[in-house]
Amino acid sequence: MQSPNHQITKSPNHSPRIAVYPGTFDPVTNGHLDLVDRALKLFDKVVIAIGINPVKESLFTLEERLEMVRETIGTNGRVEITSFDGLLVDLAAKHGACAILRGLRAVSDFDYELQRALMNRKLSRDIETVFLMTGFRWIYISSTIVKEAARFGGSLEGLVPPLVEERLRKAFRNVQ
Repeated sequence: MQSPNHQITKSPNHSPRIAVYPGTFDPVTNGHLDLVDRALKLFDKVVIAIGINPVKESLFTLEERLEMVRETIGTNGRVEITSFDGLLVDLAAKHGACAILRGLRAVSDFDYELQRALMNRKLSRDIETVFLMTGFRWIYISSTIVKEAARFGGSLEGLVPPLVEERLRKAFRNVQ
C-alpha cells in the first residue's frame, strides 16, 4: 500500500501541520497503514515514530521494524519514519509537530490513551493529541493478535502487507 505523494502547499503565514504517530509497530499492520493514509488528509506530514518500549518484549528488532515500515510505506515525501526512546512530546517538538496521532479501536483503548494524552498535555501545552477511530475493517486488528495468529499458522490475509506476513512466517519458523 503506497500513499499518494501530494505536494505541501504553504501560504506565507502557514506552517505545515505535522503529526507524530508513535507506536512499536511490532509488526506494522494494515490498520496502522490505514490510519496513516487517513491522517494525511488532515495533516501535511506524518512522522511515524517507532518507539523502544522496555516494558514490551518485541518479536522484531528496532532495525527490522524500521525496515518493514519503510518498505511498506515506500517513497512518500509526506511521511517520515524515525525511532525514539525518550519523551514523545520532546520528539514531537523536535519535528515541529502540532499533534500526536493515536488510533482508537474500542472504549478500552480510550481509557488508556486518555491518560497518556493528559500526561503529554501536562508536559507540553503546545502539542495536541488527536484520536482517530480505527476504520471498521481494521477494528479487531492489533500487532499482538497478528503475531498470535502467525505463531499458530493462521491466515494473515488482509491483516498485514505481504512482506510483513513473509517476515512473520520466517520469524515463527525459526522459533519452532
